[in-house]
Amino acid sequence: MVRIISQINTLLWKEFVLEFRNKNALNGIVLYVFSTVFIVYQSFRVVPEVPVWNALLWIIILFSSVNAVNKTFQNDGMGRQYYLYLLADPKAVILSKIIYNIVLLSFLSLISAACYGLVLGNPIQQYGNFIFVIFMGSIGLSSLLTMISAISSKSGNALGMVAVLGFPLIIPLIITIIKASKGVADGLPFNTYAKYLLTMAGLDILVIALSVILFPYLWRD
Repeated sequence: MVRIISQINTLLWKEFVLEFRNKNALNGIVLYVFSTVFIVYQSFRVVPEVPVWNALLWIIILFSSVNAVNKTFQNDGMGRQYYLYLLADPKAVILSKIIYNIVLLSFLSLISAACYGLVLGNPIQQYGNFIFVIFMGSIGLSSLLTMISAISSKSGNALGMVAVLGFPLIIPLIITIIKASKGVADGLPFNTYAKYLLTMAGLDILVIALSVILFPYLWRD
């Protein structure tokens, strides 16, 4: 366990160093978020209904997350993957990727929500709970998309595999996230949307556990 934690720390540091050395990908994703928000603003100007506002926000976050996480294993060439295969435990590899993507998607989600709320108005009444929902949603999306990225990296059509495998699996998660965030946006009592938060937590734990269990078999291929 100590060895795996040490490897996770090392691999996680590697991910951040590579990201800061090559900022083009992150800058491109942030530009994608701003462009999408601008298009939504030009289309609606004002979104009076909270359900519509909430759904549009999570559509923006979903597609920016797919673009961000899709490169998780694509940036690791065969040489680097073989090097990690010889030195690192596969559980440490997948957990480091998931943790990195959680940080990345949490950052992108908060940027998206801030920019979106600034341009189209902000109906959120419980900011602390809304940030918590964003964090929980980022955990689920990053875990699921990271595993799908690992599977798609083994095929020649990575983007196609992400679409085929990803969106059917993401639908239950994104519906749960939207329902939870709508309850927060409406300022409802916590117990009215707590069940959605518990469902999100269960899905997050399930996806991470399955990733840790299944990834070593994929890593050996």
